[in-house]
Amino acid sequence: MYSHSAIWDAIDSLARRHGLSVSGLARLAGLDATAFNPSKRIGKDGRKRWPSTESIAKILQATEETYDQFMSGGGFVHPGTSGSAHPSPGYTVPLLGLAQAGAGGFFDPAGYPVGQGWEEISFPGSEQGSTYALEVTGDSMSPAYRNGDILIISPTEQLRRGDRVVVRTKDGEVTAKVLHRQTESSIELHSLNPEHAPRTIAVRDIDWIARILWASQ
Repeated sequence: MYSHSAIWDAIDSLARRHGLSVSGLARLAGLDATAFNPSKRIGKDGRKRWPSTESIAKILQATEETYDQFMSGGGFVHPGTSGSAHPSPGYTVPLLGLAQAGAGGFFDPAGYPVGQGWEEISFPGSEQGSTYALEVTGDSMSPAYRNGDILIISPTEQLRRGDRVVVRTKDGEVTAKVLHRQTESSIELHSLNPEHAPRTIAVRDIDWIARILWASQ
């Protein structure tokens, strides 16, 4: 399963490289000083808490580091790179273009990768077979996700209201949405683009739905 600690390790490493505490890094980026405190990384109910992509974007802008530099501190190797000074400790995960995902033969009924045509990407803390990656193509998911962004997907993660998810319908449509409401018969999805109206899909029309754990923005 995708390592919660890998992202927080990358934030800690970023702060150290710039001679800052995590509180100092948060203040530098215009965030609340406690945003990255260790006490904020696990909720009172014991659930793991993840930094938002907006927070990551702000600390990268403040430190003038690239996403690849940031994630190399956590052990992530981005597609197209030959590696880094911090080798990835995890397994490789399958990578497929999001546009290709609508075609048949790439997924089993549970939404796991099968068949040919998958590339590979290294990602820290992944247990083999538990996650995979989809690469956004085109601008249909803008402004939330842009062409070339990598989405790390897990079919095994429990879904909760407000989660960003990838949904594949039985007619081959694949899209990224926000899960708003789920019943035994249908799911209500909100668009990542506020200009698009919410959408309700019958469960019988869904091939699979998987949670987005991370996006390379």
